[in-house]
Amino acid sequence: MKRILFIVSTFSIFLFSCNNAQTQAGQPTNNKNKNENIKPVYPKLAASDIIYEVNIRQHTLDGTIKAFMDDMERLHDMGVDMLWIMPVQPIGVKNRKGELGSYYSIQDYKKVNPEFGTMEDFKALVNKAHEMDMKVILDWVPNHTAWDHPWITEHPEYYEQNDQGEIIYEADWTDIALLDHTNPETRKAMIEEMKYWVSETDLDGFRCDHPIHDIPMYFWEEATEELDQMKDLFWLAEVDEPRAHLEFDATYAWGLLGVTNEVGEDKKPGKEIAEYIENDQEKYGRKPFRLTMTTNHDVNSWEGTVFERYGEGYKTFAAMTFTAYGMPMLYSGQEAGMDKRLKFFDKDTIDWTDENNYQDFFTKLIEIHTDNEALHAGEYGGITVHINNDEEVYAFKREKNGNQVIGIFNFSGEPQTMNLTDASVAGNYNDEFTGKEVSLTVDQPLNLQPWEYLILISK
Repeated sequence: MKRILFIVSTFSIFLFSCNNAQTQAGQPTNNKNKNENIKPVYPKLAASDIIYEVNIRQHTLDGTIKAFMDDMERLHDMGVDMLWIMPVQPIGVKNRKGELGSYYSIQDYKKVNPEFGTMEDFKALVNKAHEMDMKVILDWVPNHTAWDHPWITEHPEYYEQNDQGEIIYEADWTDIALLDHTNPETRKAMIEEMKYWVSETDLDGFRCDHPIHDIPMYFWEEATEELDQMKDLFWLAEVDEPRAHLEFDATYAWGLLGVTNEVGEDKKPGKEIAEYIENDQEKYGRKPFRLTMTTNHDVNSWEGTVFERYGEGYKTFAAMTFTAYGMPMLYSGQEAGMDKRLKFFDKDTIDWTDENNYQDFFTKLIEIHTDNEALHAGEYGGITVHINNDEEVYAFKREKNGNQVIGIFNFSGEPQTMNLTDASVAGNYNDEFTGKEVSLTVDQPLNLQPWEYLILISK
C-alpha cells in the first residue's frame, strides 16, 4: 500500500512540475516553441543564417572530409552559419553513372564513402563546426537507393515494383532503385537510419532530397516526430510546395531561381522578380523559410554556371537573393567566382583562384544579411514590399523592429531610372557597398548604371 501511495504521490508531483513549466513558458513546452524567454530553437535558431552547400568530392584536390575541414576556418570568417554536406555515404557500383557515380545513389546509409574518409572524420567535422558555432545538416536521400544496397536482396518489399514484380527506377536515373514508402516497414527502416546519424554524429538537421514526389507526407510526420525527440533539428526540403511546411522548416524557392534565369537571359523584364516574390508571400504566408539561390549542385552541373545564366549581371542577382527574400545559400566555389560546370559523376576540383575577388563581395553580403533583422527569414524578418514602378528595375523595402533595408536592382545591361512609388522611404542614404550617397524621392527618378545594385540601410 505504501508503494502505491508513493507512486501516486510522485506522479502528482511530476504532473504539477509539468503544468508549472507550461505556465512559466506561456505555452506547452515542445521543440518548436517561440517564447522569447527560452533559448531559441529551430526554425528561429536559423533565422539569420546563410547555408553553404559543401561538395566534398570537388571542394579540394584530395576530395576528402579532412581536406575540407582545413577550409572551415575561412568559411567561418566569411560568416557562414550552416554547412549543408552533400551525401557522404558509399556510392553504388552496380549501374553506376560515370567513373565515381552519383552521391545520390546510396549503397549503405550507415557508412561513409572511404573515398571521402571515415565516420570518425565526419564526427570530427561536426565537432569542429560546433566549436565555431556553425551548424551541420546532412543531405539525406530517402526516395531511392543504389542497386547494390543490401535492402535490394534482403528486403525487396521495401521497393516500388512493376506488375512483373521487378524493382523500378525513376525517369532516366538508371543508377537508383525507387523505394516504396507506403510500406510501414520501409518507413521504419529509413527512420532508423536517420536516427543513427543524429545519435552518432550530433547532426543539426537534414536537407532532404526529392522529399515529396513518391514519398507520402505521413512518412515525414513519422520521421520528424521521432527525430525531433532526439534533438531539436532543422529540416530543409528540396521542394517548392507549401504543404511541405507541415513538417519542414525551409523549402526551395525554385520558382524564384527560374524567374531570375529568364530575366538574366533577357526573356523576362526585371519587374517579374517583384511579381514572383509578392505571389510567393501570398502563397506561402509569413512563417516558412524559403531557400534562395543563384546556383547549387544540380543547377551548376546541368543548367550552367552563374556566368552562363546571368552574365555581367551575376552580382546583381546574387545581391538580390541575399536581401530581398528568404534564406540565402552559397554553393562550393561560388564565392571564388567558379566559372565551370562541375562534373557530377567524376572528379573535377574547384578552381579557387578568385581573380575578381568574389569572396569579399559575398562576405559583405553575408554580413549585411546577418546584421540586419529586417533581412532574416520568415516571420523573423520584414515582409518584402515593392516600392517602384519600372520595367527593368526592382526596388523593395523590408522593415523589422526599426531596422529598414532598401534594395534597388537594375536587371538590365542598359542605364535605367528607378521611379519611387513609396514616399515613406524618401530620404538620403549611403550604399553599403560603395558608400555612394543616394537620394530617394517620389519627384525625381534615380539614375542607375547597367546592372547597378544598391543596398540602403537605416536603423
